[in-house]
Amino acid sequence: MNLHQLSKYYTGFFQQLETWLTPILLLFVRFWAAKAFFQAGLVKIASWDSTLYLFESEYQVPIIPWQWAAYLGTGIELLLPPLLLLGLLSRMTATVLFLFNIMAVISYPLLWEQGFYDHQLWGLMLLMTAIFGAGKLSADQLLKRRYCQ
Repeated sequence: MNLHQLSKYYTGFFQQLETWLTPILLLFVRFWAAKAFFQAGLVKIASWDSTLYLFESEYQVPIIPWQWAAYLGTGIELLLPPLLLLGLLSRMTATVLFLFNIMAVISYPLLWEQGFYDHQLWGLMLLMTAIFGAGKLSADQLLKRRYCQ
C-alpha cells in the first residue's frame, strides 16, 4: 500500500465517521444545553418567591424592571429548551439562549468569583447549534426535507 492509498483510506474513514457522528454530537449538544436551561426554569417556578427575591436583590438585570426579568427569564428557560431539543427553529432558539446566557453571567457577578465554567460550556454548545444548525436528527431537517425539495 502506497502513501496515496493510505491517505485515501484515512480520509475516507474520517469522512464516514464525521457523517455518522456529527448528527449524534449535535443532538447531544442540544440535549445537554436544553436540559440545563429547562431545569433552571423548573427550579425558578418551584420556588417562585425565592426567584422573585433573587431578581429583586441579587441579580442585576439591566434595562428592564426586575419583575419583568423574572417572568421573561423563567419563560425563556421553560419555552425555548424544548424547541432546542427538538431542533425546531434551532438556530434562532440557540441564538436567543446564547444571548440569554450572556445576560445571566452579566447580571449575576457572583458567578465571576465562583467561575462560570458551566455557562461557558453552555455558551459554546449554543454557539455550535447557532452556527452549524441542529443537524440531521432535528425537526428543522425533517421540515426542510418535507417542504423545501
